[in-house]
Amino acid sequence: MVDITHKTNTLRIATAQAIVKVSAAETIEAIKNGTVPKGDVFAMSKAAGLLGVKKTPDLLPDCHPLPIEYTGIEYEIDGLEIQVLCTIKTIYKTGVEVEAMHGASVVALNMYDMLKPIDKGVEIHEIKLLKKKGGKSDFRDRFRKDITAAVIVCSDTISAGQKEDKAGKAIMEKLEACDVAIADYIIIPDEKDVIQQKATHYKEQGVDLIIYTGGTGLSSRDVTPEALLPLVDRRIPGIEEAIRSYGQDRTPFSMLSRSVAGAYGNSLLLALPGSTNGAKESMDAVFPPLLHLFRIFKGARHD
Repeated sequence: MVDITHKTNTLRIATAQAIVKVSAAETIEAIKNGTVPKGDVFAMSKAAGLLGVKKTPDLLPDCHPLPIEYTGIEYEIDGLEIQVLCTIKTIYKTGVEVEAMHGASVVALNMYDMLKPIDKGVEIHEIKLLKKKGGKSDFRDRFRKDITAAVIVCSDTISAGQKEDKAGKAIMEKLEACDVAIADYIIIPDEKDVIQQKATHYKEQGVDLIIYTGGTGLSSRDVTPEALLPLVDRRIPGIEEAIRSYGQDRTPFSMLSRSVAGAYGNSLLLALPGSTNGAKESMDAVFPPLLHLFRIFKGARHD
C-alpha cells in the first residue's frame, strides 16, 4: 500500500451515488408499499451497503483500512429511477472516496438482487463520486502563488565543510512542492549574531518565509531560538505545537526540540530541527496549511 505515514489526520467526507433504474411503475410501488417478496428493499439494501463500506479494504488490495466514523445511505425516487446516495465521514490520513463508491455500489447490487424476481429490466447506472472534502486538494487553490522563502542552515560542521547538508535541501524540496520560490539558501555557523543578522536581512528584503534548520537542540552551541526570539513580534504557538505533536508520534525525542515560529514584521520566522528527518517531518506537519497566514499578513498588498 502507498505510504501515508507522513500525512496528518483531517476530516474526510465523500458522497457517492448509484442510479437504480426499474422498468415499470409497479416496481416502484412495490418498493414503497413493502410488497417485494424478498423484503424491505431500502432497509435491507442499506444494511448491505453498511457492510460493503466496512469490507472495502478486504476487497481492494491497495485500499487502507481506516476508521469509518459515519455512514449515511439515502434514497431519492425520480420516476423509474432511484438515486442511491452514500456519504462517509472519518478523521484520518486518507480519503474515503472509494468506500463511498463501494457502499453505493453494494446498495445498488442488493436492490437489483431483491427486485429481479419481479422486474427483469432493472439496471444500474452512474456509479460515481459526487463530492469530497479533506486533504490537500481542499487547500490547493487557497494560497498565494508569489510566496518566497530563504533557507538558512545553522551548523558549525556543515559550514566548515566537514558534513553535507541534507536538512536544508529537504526543506527546499517541500517548499518547491508547495509552489514557494526559494529566494536564497545559505549555510552559517551556530553564531547568535550571524543568525540575527540574516533574519533582519531577509526581512528587509521582503522575503516571506525565513526558515532556519539546526540549533534547536539542547547543546551549548544550539542558540537558534535564543537568537530569534528577541526578534519575534508575535509567537505562533500553534505551529510549534503542531510540529512537536507530529514529531512525537514518530520519535519520543521530538519533545526535546525547541522549534520556534513567529511573526517578524510581514515575514514568518521558523526554527526547525537540524536532523534531516526532523526538518522533513516538521515541514510535513505544517505545510501547506501554514501558507494561509500570508493572506492574513499582507494579502491585500499582493492580491
